[in-house]
Parts: sequence; structure tokens; C-alpha cells
Amino acid sequence: MNETEFKAAALDLLKASLGYKSNVRDELLAIIVSGVIDELTSEKGILIDFDNSSHLMFVVDLSAFRYENKGGGMMPRNLEYRLRNLIIKFGGGTQIV
Repeated sequence: MNETEFKAAALDLLKASLGYKSNVRDELLAIIVSGVIDELTSEKGILIDFDNSSHLMFVVDLSAFRYENKGGGMMPRNLEYRLRNLIIKFGGGTQIV
């Protein structure tokens, strides 16, 4: 899967997670997904593997949290835990796999 397909899959899963069936919020949700991916790669140094389903689901879950909390609020412990594990296992660079 390439980056474009990864983002499209993340958007579809995010919409399903939020219960949206129309395309009304697609632009906003796509920007949130892109922002989360950019943050993970450039700020956290995580090498995202576009074929790794756990990476896809983390992007979806973090995007849902960002959307539902308008970008603020404390990150839930499960997301913090998963983020730390991603940093430990896939951190150390800014290139996308």
C-alpha cells in the first residue's frame, strides 16, 4: 500500500468509526488524518509502514480523538501507551517506509 492508499483507507475507517456515511466532512477528516501522519513522522520520528495494520489503526484512532476533542484535551492512556510503543519500535527517523 502506498501513502495515498493508506490515507484513503484511514479516512474510510475513520468515517466508519465516527458513524459517518456521507462525504460532507471528508475534507476536514482527510486534513486531520494527514496532520496526524505528519506529526507522527516529523515530530515523533516514527517510520510509518503503510502495510502495517497497527499503524493504520493508530492513525485512525488518534484522528478520531483529535476530531472528537477539537484538537485539545488529554490523550487517553491507551493512545499514549500505543504511541510510546510506536516510538520505541519504529522511532528514530523521519523517512516514511
